Amino acid sequence: MPGLDRTIDPLPRRFLMTRGQVKPHPITQARFLLFFVLSKTLGAAVLPINLLVELGIISVVLMATRFAGLGRKLAATTLVLLALAAFSPLGNLLLYPLESRFPPWDPARGAPDGIIVLGGSVDTDLSAAHRTPVVTHGADRLLAPAELARRYPNARIVFTGGSANLISTGAREADYSVPILESIGIPRERLIVERDSRNTYENAIFTKRLVAPKPGQRWLLVTSAYHMPRSIGIFRKAGFDVQAYPVDWRMGGRDDLFSFTNVSADGLGRTEVAMREWIGLVAYRLMGRTSELLPGPAKD
Repeated sequence: MPGLDRTIDPLPRRFLMTRGQVKPHPITQARFLLFFVLSKTLGAAVLPINLLVELGIISVVLMATRFAGLGRKLAATTLVLLALAAFSPLGNLLLYPLESRFPPWDPARGAPDGIIVLGGSVDTDLSAAHRTPVVTHGADRLLAPAELARRYPNARIVFTGGSANLISTGAREADYSVPILESIGIPRERLIVERDSRNTYENAIFTKRLVAPKPGQRWLLVTSAYHMPRSIGIFRKAGFDVQAYPVDWRMGGRDDLFSFTNVSADGLGRTEVAMREWIGLVAYRLMGRTSELLPGPAKD
């Protein structure tokens, strides 16, 4: 199959089509599951806020032992790191290389054949509990496709997103996101829905197998600006050439690089988002699921 990278996509002979849904072979599914579990356990443990809490607990325990001196030093270090993450420009400095990596999409390049919308805006558990879609962050991911759909009436529109929970409750993000897309003007018959993926890697693999893009077609990828480098890298490695349509910026630009904040939640939030992406970029590069540490625009 042209454009296929066997190191990331061993699926052509292993994929099964069941009731219109793309399903991996059990062996491939086991590999997906192992990576997913590690990302939700080990990956979560090293996120900044979680790591600082863990270090704080360790310091308290040490202070009750003969290593009390070490515990006090660790506690002081943890407090300094927490203050840096909460109030300093650290989060902005980490976010800027991610958000500025891809410029806004240029419509002069021609109409797209398809638009891929990555999930990540809807909280499936809250939506299931209240029986209505609950958007917690990244609403731009759902708003931008409506304008694109009006501008390009012939473009196919794909929403890809299942359950990102380690222990699935059966609630799928697509089930709650599609009604939102319909309510803002995208007819249901224009939507192609992929509801089995649990992370960006599976977004790329499952979507490619679902839509079977043809050489020369132009597909837009809609996701948060900070998430775009990793997403583009994964889609490229999967042999699916997409163009970036970044949305949901978390900072204004270069002028914000050295801005301090007096709201700790804002600083911690930006630092957490940025570190999650950098950890993801390193992990995906080490596993061979991207070809570059920080993917950028394609060279024409």
